Amino acid sequence: MAATRRPTLADVAREVGVSAKTVSRVLNEDGPSSPETRARVLDAVARLGFQPNLMARNIRVGGPDTTVGLVVPNLGNPFFGTVAGGIEDAIRERGLTLLMGSSAEDAGRERQLTDTFLARRVSVLMVVPSVDADHGHLKSQRAAGLPVVFLDRPGSGIAADCVVSDNRAGTREGVAHLLGKGHRRIGFIGDIPPKLYTRRERLAGYRDALVHAQLPYDKALVVGTHDEAGAAEAVRRLLALPEPPTALFAANNIVALGAVGELARTGRAHDVALVAFDDLPLAGVLDPGLTVVAQNPAELGRAAARTALARLDGDRSRARTVTVGTELVARGSGELGV
Repeated sequence: MAATRRPTLADVAREVGVSAKTVSRVLNEDGPSSPETRARVLDAVARLGFQPNLMARNIRVGGPDTTVGLVVPNLGNPFFGTVAGGIEDAIRERGLTLLMGSSAEDAGRERQLTDTFLARRVSVLMVVPSVDADHGHLKSQRAAGLPVVFLDRPGSGIAADCVVSDNRAGTREGVAHLLGKGHRRIGFIGDIPPKLYTRRERLAGYRDALVHAQLPYDKALVVGTHDEAGAAEAVRRLLALPEPPTALFAANNIVALGAVGELARTGRAHDVALVAFDDLPLAGVLDPGLTVVAQNPAELGRAAARTALARLDGDRSRARTVTVGTELVARGSGELGV
């Protein structure tokens, strides 16, 4: 079978019997052409299946691409998938397309991805920052008018728009809920590293709730991990303490999965209360149902998109932070009393 190739601008021009420049004028609507020529060009484009190289065109004329570049830490995390869906909902009507890449929480890989998106001349750049990433290299791009929006965590080294959840207040509410059920020793299983923005904010909310209840902070009850297996091990260590916690606060969805699994395996699911930050698919059908401090990832995405589109429309006000609220959803696991 003969090899096939994608049709080119020259192929369209040859098919119609005009110059490539004429075809380009018709497709880009940037010069005069007769109605007859336009109709013949468009007919040839359809018959040949020609797709214009928008990136090459935009670079040639100095304009932006019709894409939004989004860098997330993990494409497999449903939280970031829902954030991306919220962004798409808001940008679709503006004729923009979302491109995504994963940094794997690596600052160097994040920089490579942002450089790739910048080379494409994206219309908007959105980033969930990696720990230790420095975003100072984006200052010139932002000054030149590129909307730069950080999601879930603030950027570093640059004043730019940011959209985050109300991590501190949400955690404070979740821990206060456990305190209201009579628990006085509550384990906190957070993300790592400890300097991660969401980890710091959620730990601050945990400590706020303890202060309000006039309880001491016990660092033995605070552990960190980054995956399900580590969370299961953290639960085992906490419950093996001489004075074990009677309740646990899982500070993200991955930690929550590990905690739920370990409590189920050891038959402790009805003995140890559990509240998780961020909701999980099927959380309501677990036994008991998982009580969560639910974020609104779709709204995070929509808010980021609205902020970016306002910048595209000429908003030149100072960089701002948009905070999206959380909601406590009681399903049973957080309502177990002591």
